[in-house]
Amino acid sequence: MKRNGLKAVMITVVLFLLCTIPGCTGGREAPGGAEKGGPLKIYSYQKRNFAMSEKIVKTEAEWKKELTPQQFQILRKKGTEQAGTGKYAYSHDQGVYRCAGCGLDLFRSAEKFESGTGWPSFFAPIAPENITTTADDSLFSRRTEVLCRRCSGHLGHVFDDGPKPTGLRYCLNSAALEFVAGGE
Repeated sequence: MKRNGLKAVMITVVLFLLCTIPGCTGGREAPGGAEKGGPLKIYSYQKRNFAMSEKIVKTEAEWKKELTPQQFQILRKKGTEQAGTGKYAYSHDQGVYRCAGCGLDLFRSAEKFESGTGWPSFFAPIAPENITTTADDSLFSRRTEVLCRRCSGHLGHVFDDGPKPTGLRYCLNSAALEFVAGGE
């Protein structure tokens, strides 16, 4: 009995170590995933149209200079803020939520809803072209990570327990977002 228990612990430790190696996502990425470079077709809410943009690639030192420590931890190191502490968790102001790393329009307040989780939640992005998703096998579970398509910043995760019409819940970190007030 002790031998099987030790074996199970060892397997768990090995799996944990494998899943915490940077870039370990099982090699699966959704269509429209994070490209290595080149132009991207993205949606601009202000222009109400699609535009071409370049992928933003910076060094860790450059990101550290531009972001607050909390933004850096979340956007670049895939961290998360404590539930209920983010400045947009309970906000009902009208406007657009942009990526705090690069300013890309991501979500509108019209698609925001109270999920009861303590994080800002949306049922749809402003345009599917502005985000990308990838498998996240950390924390001993399979989740779907949501990233900014232009700068690859970690925004949060998407789950399939949201409201109609999409049934999705984009559960995001306030520190990964920048709100711009304005009419819908």
